[in-house]
Amino acid sequence: MEIAYKPLDICNEEQFASIKRLIDADLSEPYSVYVYRYFLNQWPELTYIAVDSNSKTPKVPIGCIVCKMDPHRNVRQRGYIGMLAVESTYRGHGIAKKLVEIAISKMQSAHCDEIMLETEVENVAALNLYEGMGFVRMKRMFRYYLNEGDAFKLILPLTERSCTRSTFLMHGQMA
Repeated sequence: MEIAYKPLDICNEEQFASIKRLIDADLSEPYSVYVYRYFLNQWPELTYIAVDSNSKTPKVPIGCIVCKMDPHRNVRQRGYIGMLAVESTYRGHGIAKKLVEIAISKMQSAHCDEIMLETEVENVAALNLYEGMGFVRMKRMFRYYLNEGDAFKLILPLTERSCTRSTFLMHGQMA
């Protein structure tokens, strides 16, 4: 198996549809087309796909990661992993890990201070992946998902600024 990792082609509607199918099949939250468009149109450089170069359909994504970044409380630049999915027949080959590594690298290059995400408490594979890469559980959010499942908020600190909690700053003070 030869996997290629590529940035999203924002103009390719077929690729968009494939990404949406991949994510919809895996994640417990149904996302509207507007959520996808929000991420993909605002931060196309933070969406990557994995394709099996040896497949009969080598252009169809078998994995993807969709991210964004923006200022968080005027204290730090925060990256966010919104969606990560790998087709079930391709799991266990390090594809998700490679996609996360690419996203982390891109967000570090863009001067993010931290990267945040949420994942279901029951998703042991995702928790093992993220915690193995240095993400730390920050809090548990009860009945976070529409299916009433709980989630963990995880953060990967990248800079010292990530350790500054805005709660402890005086109003208007920047870190």
